[in-house]
Formats: sequence, C-alpha cells, structure tokens
Amino acid sequence: MTIPAGAPIVTAAEMRLAEQALFAAGMSQDALMERAGAAVAREVARFAIGRPILILAGPGNNGGDAYVAARLLQQEGHDVALVATGAPKPGAAERMHGLWNGPTTSLYAARPRAVLVDGLFGTGMERPLERGLAAVFADLTANADFTLSIDLPSGLETDTGADLGAPRGIDATIALGALKPAHLLDCGLERCGQLILADIGIPVPDEWRTAARPRLATPHVHSHKYTRGLVAVIEGAMPGAARLSARAAMAGGAGYVVLAGSEPWASAPDALVRRGVGTSDDLSEFLAWDRIDAVVLGPGLGRDRRAESFLRAAFAVNKPLIVDGDALTLLGDGAAKWLDTRTAATWLTPHSGEFDRMFPGEGSKIERTLAAASQVRATIVHKGADTVIAAPNGDVRILAGASPWLSTAGTGDVLAGLVAAQVAQGGKGAAPAEAAAWLHARAARLAGPAFFADRLIDQLPEAIDECL
Repeated sequence: MTIPAGAPIVTAAEMRLAEQALFAAGMSQDALMERAGAAVAREVARFAIGRPILILAGPGNNGGDAYVAARLLQQEGHDVALVATGAPKPGAAERMHGLWNGPTTSLYAARPRAVLVDGLFGTGMERPLERGLAAVFADLTANADFTLSIDLPSGLETDTGADLGAPRGIDATIALGALKPAHLLDCGLERCGQLILADIGIPVPDEWRTAARPRLATPHVHSHKYTRGLVAVIEGAMPGAARLSARAAMAGGAGYVVLAGSEPWASAPDALVRRGVGTSDDLSEFLAWDRIDAVVLGPGLGRDRRAESFLRAAFAVNKPLIVDGDALTLLGDGAAKWLDTRTAATWLTPHSGEFDRMFPGEGSKIERTLAAASQVRATIVHKGADTVIAAPNGDVRILAGASPWLSTAGTGDVLAGLVAAQVAQGGKGAAPAEAAAWLHARAARLAGPAFFADRLIDQLPEAIDECL
C-alpha cells in the first residue's frame, strides 16, 4: 500500500466544513464537482489504457463525481458504461447527471468490465451496504482487471475504517482534497489499495498528517558524544529487551548510551556504556546525572516489586522519559495518576492491548489516542499496522502500511530506543516519535522478509542516510 507522505487527514465533518467554507468564499458546488470528476477521469484514463470502463454512480455527491468522470472519459473516446443505483439527489449531483448523454443501466443489470470505478457512496457512509448491493459490487470487483474507488471504497466508515461491506480487491483509491481516517485505519489498510491524493483546491486543516520522511542533520563539525545526546536505558528481568533498545538508540544517532541494571555487562557491543544499578536508590542516584537527556524504561523490566520501585524512581526524575513494555503494564488503568506526577516530557509507546488497559473507551483509534494524550499530557505512540502518534497539543501523525514482518518480538523495544535517540537530540512532541516510526518502518523494508529485531537495528544507518 502506497501512502502519500505528510498528507493532511480530515474527518467527514471537517471535510464538509472545509467545502462549505470554499462555497462561502465564492466557489460553486458544480465547479468543485467538476474538479473532482476531472481528477478521477485523469486517473481512470491512466489505468484503463483503452480498456472498457464501467462506472458505478450512487445518488449523492460521490455519484455526482462519477457522472462528471464518465462524461469526460466518454468525450476523450473511452468506452464507458454507467450504472446508477438510484435517482441523483437534487443539486449538483442531479445537474451532473443531466450532462451525461450516454445510456444508464441499473446495478442489477450491470455486466463486468475490465475497469471498474466505484462512485457509490464514498465519504460520510455510516450504515452497512445493503446486502444485495454489496454482493453485486463484490462480484463486479472480482471480475474486473482493475478497480478504482472515488474518495473512499464504498462500505468503509469514514472516521474509523470500520467494515461496512467494502469488498476486497480494490486496486486504488483516489482521495479527494485530503486523506480520511478510513484510508489508514482498521479495514481501510487492506481495502483501499494504492492511495492517490488529488488536490482539488480545498483548504483543509493540517494538524493530522501522515508520517513523512524526517529531515535529519549530519553532526556538526564540533559535535561530541554529549552534544549528540545521552540516552539511559534501564535493564530489568529480561535484559535482552533493554539491550535491543540501547543498541537501537546507538544506531539511531545518540552520541552516548548507558545501559543500567544489575548485570549490564553480559554482552556486546563494547561501545555501549554499562552502569551497575541494583536498587531503586541506585537508580535514583544514577538518573540524577545531569548529562542524561532521555531515559528508556520498560523493555523487559518485569512486573514485580523491584520493577515498580524502578518505575517510581524514573517517574520522579525531571528528565524526558520514554515508557514502553512492562512499565506500561505496571501503569495499567492508573496511568493518569502516575503521569500526573510528571513534570518533564513523557512518551508512551503502547501496543493496542496495553493502550486498552490504560485508556479503555470507545471511538476511532485516532480519537482515543488523541484524548489519552491530552488527558495525561504525554505524547503517545499507539503502535500497530496503523500506528497513531498523538501529542497533547493536538498534533496527530499516522504511519500505516509498515512491513507486516515487524510483528515479531523485540521490534517494539527497538522503536523505544529510536524515540529516545530522537528525544535526546532535542526532539519535542510528536516530531521525535514520527521520525523514529519512519526510520523503524524504513529499516524493516530494507531488512526484507523474515528478519528479527537485531537485524532491524543493522538497517538503521542506511535508513538514516536517506534522511540526510
């Protein structure tokens, strides 16, 4: 799945407001629909390559865009058949239907064609597709060589990506004006195909965006290990996890990394600095060191009393803190109380199970992550195939479609170390998490199939090189 980088993401309601603002400024709905239909026609023509086209038009504005595309494609000499699922609604869609001078058939009389264009419902859908319609739509999709959906595949809930009957097998989706949450969340990840973003001149908010390749800087000629940032990683019951985080912080650009624990000397690399820490008092003394720029707590920490005492010690220190793994489980549903004690910046990196224990509730992944970030005044990296990063100031970044081979033990520990490296170099809010998530995903692509977490770290220098 190809996802446009740094692209704005808006909800159905936000898109409606943006369109209304454009109309209030003097743009007519007909003119905007012509723009949208022209964008669709361009992409359909590019993929059709002269093959016969079947266009499905619903009764709303999505159908209006389809009518425009059908007319323009026909004028360009393409073989176009059009199917309407009902009379167009009064307004622009009705007027665009009036400009179509070719034949129109009903859905149940439709015959498959090589290229299928889905203009049935798109953005704003909230109810499941009617069963008969869904069956015919799925059959036409299965029998087409190429299927393109206008704005969203019909049968996806716009703001959550929930499945409302969208078929599998859609090859591409052209997002009009901005991406929608459903392009990136839940079922949308496997139903949208290749994402194409068409700018049709609608100013939209940009607080929510897709993750983009970070712009990283080569160290200054006078840089040294302390100016490049010092990361402290706390070792616990499963020391391998902490070592993965420490090695990732080193490979991620930190100038100095210290692994602190009861037996931190167990393995290479030799460039990793070790510090013996046996008790929470020892940890408090170590973390008071003013050279430390970021602390990683949680990978392999354990969940016993000693682990909880380490959690208390780390939370009491006024330094940027990245909380992962077992530390998140220790926070549990008391996360808000724990985080209320924090004065320095905090980043939480939960997977969905950990997030649900800390912040139970309903709503889309974006809404829930954003609400949690605001509640606890921390930046949250809600991991998964659709990783959602939310900061307390309302910024949201989404990284979706990363390599499925990341679903192996230790990759989350690597991500925590990468976030720490970016934080130690001065990153604030969503920015270091976005950079870390991008590097993590890129390293996974470079690693190829069936890698394990140690090999993921080996690819980080090449991923960083692409950002310089």
